[in-house]
This record gives sequence, C-alpha cells and structure tokens, in this order.
Amino acid sequence: VRSISHVRALSKYDADGKVSGSVEQRVTGVAIHSLIGACVLFSKPRQLLTQVPLPVLMGLFMYLGTSALPGNEMWERIKGVFKDASAAKKERWSNVPRGTVNLFTAIQVACLGAMFWVKESPIGVLFPVVIAMLAPLRFGMEKSGIVKKEYMDVLDDE
Repeated sequence: VRSISHVRALSKYDADGKVSGSVEQRVTGVAIHSLIGACVLFSKPRQLLTQVPLPVLMGLFMYLGTSALPGNEMWERIKGVFKDASAAKKERWSNVPRGTVNLFTAIQVACLGAMFWVKESPIGVLFPVVIAMLAPLRFGMEKSGIVKKEYMDVLDDE
C-alpha cells in the first residue's frame, strides 16, 4: 500500500490524465528503510513506537488502505456492479459484456475471501498454496469457456 501511494505521488501525468512518467529518486526508499533498520537494531526507536496508541496505528493503516483503492481495477469493477451502466464512465473493460465482468469480479472476490479464510484458519500455513492456485484458476476459467479468451485478456491485462 505504501508503495502504491508513493508511486502515484511521484507520477507525472499528461493532459489526458494518463501517466507519462515518474520522478526518479531514491531518497525516500533509503530514508524509510533506514528508519525500519533503526527500529530493528536499536531499542530507543522501538520504545518510542510502543508509545503510539493502537487505535492511531489502526487508523493510519485504514487510511493507507482506503487511499490506495481508487485506480485499483478490482475495486473499480466492484463499484461498477452497483452503478448504472449508462451513467458509468467508460473503462478499459467497457467492451466486455457486463455479465462477464460481474462474474469475473465475483470470482475474484470469492478468491480474496478464500485467502482471508485460509489465512485466519488453523491451516493458515497453506496460504501460499491458495495464491499459487490463482493462476491455474485463471487458465481454467479461460479453457472451460466461463470467460472467453478475448475477454480474459482485457479483464486480466495488468
């Protein structure tokens, strides 16, 4: 999440609002990782961090998470389920039938739910297996005809 926000902040946009490049710099990365290293290696920074109330940290993480949602394709498709198709702005996947987009999005949400369930269950150590099964699931949806190849290429482009 931190990386997504940081990349967006350093992006250059053209007149159409598309990303045309980014500002290259390494200062932030070095500073962030130096602070993380200081917290790991020295006791004073850790003591300072223990003084931060837990609700403040939870609020910070919630802000970082929600600020990273706009522009995320899955989030935009989830919002699209509740929008009127005639009033919604044209997206990259607008040429794909709405039912196919909604089915693909529902499958993605189900996979996300399965990952959370496995992560929180006693078999949480198998979490990487669930992630590894996402690629075969994608190709299985394409091969079985649940989602046509040309639609899958559009929906799963980035």
